Amino acid sequence: MCGMASAESTQASVHEREPVRPTKEDEVAAAGSELIGGPLGRRALLGSSWWSPVRVIALVAIGMFALGLVQKAPCYDGAWFFGASSQYTHACYSDIPHLYQGRGFADGLVPYFDRLPGDMQYLEYPVLTGVFMEVASWLTPGSGTIQYQEQWYWMVNAGMLMVCAAVIVVCVTRTHARRPWDGLLVALAPAAALTATINWDLLAVALTAAAMLMWSRGRSLAFGVLLGLATAAKLYPFLLLGPLMVLCWRAGRWREFGKALGGAIVAWVVVNGPVMLFAFEGWSKFYTFSQERGVDFGSFWLIMAQNSDDPLSTDTVNTLATLLMLVCCAAVAALALIAPRRPRFAQLAFLIVAAFILTNKVYSPQYVLWLVPLAALARPKWRDFLIWQGCEVAYFLGIWLYLAYTTSGDAHKGLPTDGYHWAIGLHLLGTLYLCVMVVRDIFMPDRDPVRRSGDDDPSGGVLDGAEDVFVLGPARPKRHMADARFDGPPVEWGRPGPTGGSL
Repeated sequence: MCGMASAESTQASVHEREPVRPTKEDEVAAAGSELIGGPLGRRALLGSSWWSPVRVIALVAIGMFALGLVQKAPCYDGAWFFGASSQYTHACYSDIPHLYQGRGFADGLVPYFDRLPGDMQYLEYPVLTGVFMEVASWLTPGSGTIQYQEQWYWMVNAGMLMVCAAVIVVCVTRTHARRPWDGLLVALAPAAALTATINWDLLAVALTAAAMLMWSRGRSLAFGVLLGLATAAKLYPFLLLGPLMVLCWRAGRWREFGKALGGAIVAWVVVNGPVMLFAFEGWSKFYTFSQERGVDFGSFWLIMAQNSDDPLSTDTVNTLATLLMLVCCAAVAALALIAPRRPRFAQLAFLIVAAFILTNKVYSPQYVLWLVPLAALARPKWRDFLIWQGCEVAYFLGIWLYLAYTTSGDAHKGLPTDGYHWAIGLHLLGTLYLCVMVVRDIFMPDRDPVRRSGDDDPSGGVLDGAEDVFVLGPARPKRHMADARFDGPPVEWGRPGPTGGSL
């Protein structure tokens, strides 16, 4: 009996080391592979070439990033500087060149410490993003016309953001070791290429992707430090600590969560502490601006406001949005504790960030970057990913055409308000669709592409294959029978634990 168990364990280990071929499991990937010669054959020599998956995917990502730069060419050549609406009709708007002068970088002002002359008294970005912006200004020539300097500033930032994009795809590719080609979802995401240089969000996304990689390798302290740095660049990454806490609660991994939480707090304080102490008013501008900002683009709150004779006040929207987000957090926590099999970390991370996006009072088009790596890890299915991306591309075009309509005067060139509301609805429905698919995977592991391949939670680190110690749902069966409507093998429920029992 023991000998047989050892043999089975050995076979399982060998099987787990085999890479997953998406063209074998995903019909869309198989169809798309016809462009490069068709699906990979069973006699292919894997790993025998310099062209490893991570190198191929990184080059593809850089190529897509370059196409995104080309898409901004009409603005670079003049639309940023001449004409009120041309940067919108060409769908090539970017905050970066406008804020070079608008936030004092052209005049050598120090972010957070020096007061700005315009309506915005201080830089309204988190500290690490402010540092990124400042470093780019140091690399920008200080001579020539202001247009020439702003063009250079955008190019310098684009180069730095391209490094962030490469880091993201490398981290996603390495997070699920047996599924490296899932990184192509990130590399080829059209909405990511279109929005990569609108703002500086890629910095926080890269740090978050690196944190996810560290957690998958069992390095909880490194995960916490990177997540703290990501939160110092953008607010949303701290949300990942909530799902992680609940998963560690279910698995009894409090020590690892404590190290992650401690690392995140220390890293955030190290970055923010000096600015908070010596320039508190400037440091706090990001938080007060977020609180005082009214209902804005991309949210269902905007649809309500523009269709109401008595729109809600900003304070009321803040309260309701916070309550909705808390309800979503409670739902994600309940899902983590009642699911018959512990959800994967990437699944809950995607759901919590998506909930923040759906309930927030503003949705800028570049916020899609927050979800792209998490979506590739949570639901690596090309059909669903492309449906969602199609909705996001439609919203990307919708917002610029709407702004073209509102800035073109009596000409009204672009998309009217009602049309823009449909674009917002498409974005919301696309995100909700992907959320529904992820929730279905949690309750029906046979439909989860990752677990169908024989893995438990490859992005879960210490959670991968761990036994549960606290579950609110019914007793866990030893094996989940495959859905009768689903053509695939049944998914095993966990792995042998320390006591030799099955999860």
